Amino acid sequence: MHARRPLLAVTALALTALMAGCAGDDLPSDDDTGSGSAAGEGTSVVIGSQSFDEAALVTAMYQQVLEGEGYEVETRLVDTRPVYLNEMPDSVQIAPEYVAGVVDQLNTDANGPDAEPLSTSDAQETIDAGASLLEDKGITLLEPSKAFSANGYFVSQEFSDAEGVTKLSDLEGEAVTLAAAPDCKGRTDCEKGLVDTYGIDITLEPLGYASTETFQAVLDGEAQLGQTSTLDGTLEDQGLLLLEDDRGIQPAQNLVPAVSSQFLADHPDVEGLLNDLMGALDNETLAELLVRVQVDREEPADVAQNFLESEGLV
Repeated sequence: MHARRPLLAVTALALTALMAGCAGDDLPSDDDTGSGSAAGEGTSVVIGSQSFDEAALVTAMYQQVLEGEGYEVETRLVDTRPVYLNEMPDSVQIAPEYVAGVVDQLNTDANGPDAEPLSTSDAQETIDAGASLLEDKGITLLEPSKAFSANGYFVSQEFSDAEGVTKLSDLEGEAVTLAAAPDCKGRTDCEKGLVDTYGIDITLEPLGYASTETFQAVLDGEAQLGQTSTLDGTLEDQGLLLLEDDRGIQPAQNLVPAVSSQFLADHPDVEGLLNDLMGALDNETLAELLVRVQVDREEPADVAQNFLESEGLV
């Protein structure tokens, strides 16, 4: 009897292990429940954006938020919106956008350069007006941010003092050279608006949006007017002055994530991630972050990481 007990014990243990193993076949594993792995683990995504400082900073925020959830992110920074927008929604899945900018671009792409703009000063009205174009393109706009960054136009302080120019209407009837992005031509918030609404005779020099070449052209007097963001914190230190848009040619340029509708359907977690980011931004915050990039010359990725960590977003 004493000799048989170990054998019975071993048999009982074996049966218990076998039953546990069978039961385990019916239970979800850690991988099945998703614990220990991020939602985007192993999923590649391409973010398309523009290359000026503000866009580069916000793109870095998108990238780090998504990488924090396991997405493998590639960024493509280019000079103008049509370059990456033409690759959406297939080769590029996400773009940090501006409400009026993306809606009006889709409108002119579909209906020609002379199409009447759909944008207004209200972000939701603009999104609603572009709903069919967005659907046709396969793009979904998520929640717009309170942060608002429009085109701004500047002159040198020297020019302002000499000519008494502090607002755009002061240039009515004048012939000026405008250093700006190449896609400024024909846009109601840029060349067309300056001509039609302000009565300025514009010669466009496509030197780039808030680029070093644009700033230098105005400082050197080769251009009287330059294009940048209304949140640009570098102007005063450069001896430049942002002019008041006193006739209001700027529509609702709230920051907004533009996402491939199919990608969003496959990865619904992205909506919450990017909406939380948009909710954490306002003009005061974004302007302060931009000073760190534009004036203090910190790397956009470092500024983005510091901000996201302080907001608990990564």
